[in-house]
Amino acid sequence: MASGTRGALTRDAVLEAAAGLVRRHGPEALTMRGLAAELGTAVTSIYWHVGGREALLDALVERTMADLGEIRPSGATPGARVVSVAHTLRRRLREHPHLVALVHERGLTERMFLPAQQALVREAHAAGLRGARAAEFVRAVQFQVVGHVLVERNRERAPAQHPGEEELWGAGAAGDDPALARALAGPVDTERLFTTAVEALVRALLAPDGSDGA
Repeated sequence: MASGTRGALTRDAVLEAAAGLVRRHGPEALTMRGLAAELGTAVTSIYWHVGGREALLDALVERTMADLGEIRPSGATPGARVVSVAHTLRRRLREHPHLVALVHERGLTERMFLPAQQALVREAHAAGLRGARAAEFVRAVQFQVVGHVLVERNRERAPAQHPGEEELWGAGAAGDDPALARALAGPVDTERLFTTAVEALVRALLAPDGSDGA
């Protein structure tokens, strides 16, 4: 539990504690009494620093968007930099699922993604893409990242499967490719799968017209 006194309490400390509650337990766990207990202070002190719960949620959403906003690509080529943006965006979405859900619930999802889109636009232009083709590039990469994160989250929250993949992909399930069956029966390396998918997508989107980029 965080601690503090009324004199030492700051707005940033309140928002940090609120973000921690949401990260651990979801937005429904964020009550003024619960937050006051987390901070070791009175409910009136919370109101003094951030206002009521709606004002607190608004401030928390703004804070989340600022935290997710700045993305600094790395890499020697536009393609490499786009892959780095995709990895950064995936990591941040994975780290803050409840806070991202809170942003979405308040109708600010598009605004939240704007900095990442702008970073992708710069790399699309650096690669020579313009207009509708550049827009398609930006959205395809964004959708790839978000879709992958959603699948990961669904797999993590799903109940135990009966039968599971290890049973479904037993001997003979893949015909004359037992190595394929063994691989599909094993655990999913989501990091490697994400890298493979996003790199293939970026190569294809940046390839000259009529080429597969190979």
